[in-house]
Amino acid sequence: MSPLLLLFLSLLFPSHSLSYPFNTAYYIDCGGQTNSTDRFATHWLSDRFYTSGQDGLVSQPLRFADLEEKTLRFFPISSGKKNCYIIPVPNGRYYIRTFTVYDNYDGKAHAPSFDVSVEGTLVFSWRSPWPPGLDLTGAYSDLFAFVDDGEADVCFYSIATDSPVIASLELVQVDPASYDSASLGNNSILVNYGRLSSGSEQWGPGFSNDTDLFGRSWQSGAEFRSQYSGKIKAVSALKNVVNTDQSPNYFPEKLYQTALTVTGNGFLEYLLQVDAKLDYLVWFHFAEIDVSVNGPGQRVFDVWINEQNVSRVDIYKQVGSFAAYSWYYTVHNLSSTTLSVKLVPIVGAPIICGLENYAIVPADLSTVPDQVIAMRSLKESLGVPVRMGWNGDPCAPTNWDAWEGVTCHPNKDETALVISQIDLASQGLKGYISDQISLLTNLVSLNLSTNSLGGSLPSGLGQNSLIKLDLSRNQFTGSIPDSLADSHLQLVILNDNSLEGRVPEEIYSIGVHGGAIDLSGNKGLCGVPSLPDCPLFWGSNGLSTGGKIAIGISSLILFCMLSLAVYVCCIRRRRYDYDFSLPQELMALSAKRNRYHRQKSLMALEMESQHAKGFIPNLNSS
Repeated sequence: MSPLLLLFLSLLFPSHSLSYPFNTAYYIDCGGQTNSTDRFATHWLSDRFYTSGQDGLVSQPLRFADLEEKTLRFFPISSGKKNCYIIPVPNGRYYIRTFTVYDNYDGKAHAPSFDVSVEGTLVFSWRSPWPPGLDLTGAYSDLFAFVDDGEADVCFYSIATDSPVIASLELVQVDPASYDSASLGNNSILVNYGRLSSGSEQWGPGFSNDTDLFGRSWQSGAEFRSQYSGKIKAVSALKNVVNTDQSPNYFPEKLYQTALTVTGNGFLEYLLQVDAKLDYLVWFHFAEIDVSVNGPGQRVFDVWINEQNVSRVDIYKQVGSFAAYSWYYTVHNLSSTTLSVKLVPIVGAPIICGLENYAIVPADLSTVPDQVIAMRSLKESLGVPVRMGWNGDPCAPTNWDAWEGVTCHPNKDETALVISQIDLASQGLKGYISDQISLLTNLVSLNLSTNSLGGSLPSGLGQNSLIKLDLSRNQFTGSIPDSLADSHLQLVILNDNSLEGRVPEEIYSIGVHGGAIDLSGNKGLCGVPSLPDCPLFWGSNGLSTGGKIAIGISSLILFCMLSLAVYVCCIRRRRYDYDFSLPQELMALSAKRNRYHRQKSLMALEMESQHAKGFIPNLNSS
């Protein structure tokens, strides 16, 4: 790696060791107009990658220490119900953190209600009124999620007419094997419900100069300890702790340099608020940093979760002293909204360095990738207005409606979502229908009536699934594509356009067989009852095949006649101008003619000479 590249990486990702193998990270100052650097040397990018919205500023900037906490982006209802940050990233696993604050930036004294999704899965819900103080001070929320389509989507959904807000957005690529993803799979999002550091105050990126390669911040566990815990004692390491900052989780050394234990025979308990509908991944962090414990069996304790004994721990037996030891337990079938984690002594007193609790949120279904491509293409070609909120995944999350005017449902094996209906009637559209619409293989109904759409109808419009088609009162031109004749359409409304050409009999037969069809108001259409007869050799796409053949034959005959005329007038010469002798015979004949003309000339000269001498009478004088 070149020195210049090393310097660039150190500036772009200052909190990352250059030996860390993942170097994709974005720190976005939402609403910020310029790049900046905070007090911990993190480089923040000016606001970008958003679909819409407006920038704002908190009402009391002095309340916040860093610029990225003072600026914000909000999404008024005029920007649509759904708005997103869509960030191009390599596929992989990402730590994603948001900072959300209201601080009465709009002067309405009403914190908004909205939802947040990541990669099409609902992860955060903000409801007014927010918990006491959070509307003024703001709050960080974070999670781990996989990205497999080259784009990290963080989307915001307005509730009623409220405007979602966000102050900063961070994405840091992490080890894909972290937090035992091999067991959990790539289809789960780990949402932070508590990341505690025992025996210390809050630290990590955004709060101190301490480094965490994933970008995790660790809050003090003091407020989560049960009042029934024994008397607490803090312990600090007197020397370095080994086995830290290692793949795949890269837990920082600072986490294991402090710990909490209890004096006497008391237990140590943490109480964490949870959602009883979800499963949880509880990650424990231990290190034997008490020099008085120098052998196995001297400190042994049991771990209880919701009154269930899940493990017995002897740290020294596992890793020795001053070495990091971590493991996790998955909690299922919760019956309450409080998760109890209790360390009960067996020999000596329990000790703990840190605790993490993640909700295991199953990834929601997403739209089939080809259909996402089709819908994004239609968004551009149709000129869908911003107010309709066509951003992010067209169908996900399933907790929310799809894009306005779009209806989705799961595919047959319920592994993805597909588009079944599009209704954009009377929306002021002024574009055209993209050819990519052929990718919507599950589309049953398409209504684009009463707009100002133009261009020709794409050849792939008539999918086998399409049953209802209403393109009336637009400005479409050209012919009716043959693909519509091969479809299963039961309703075709194409009136009041500028279509032309012969109407396929299969289209007209829709009305004969119980369906409905309206082709009126297209002066150029012909060939079926109620429409004018088509000119000779006129087909649905202009000239029919027979007409093209007839024109071709006529053109050939005309060409032959013209060729004959040219032959007669310009090429044919007199008979004696043609001599079909062999080349040597032509040369001999030419020599013979030349001798004849020379002899004739000599005789004429001799006669003139004799006449001049008086020997020959001048015949011209008589």
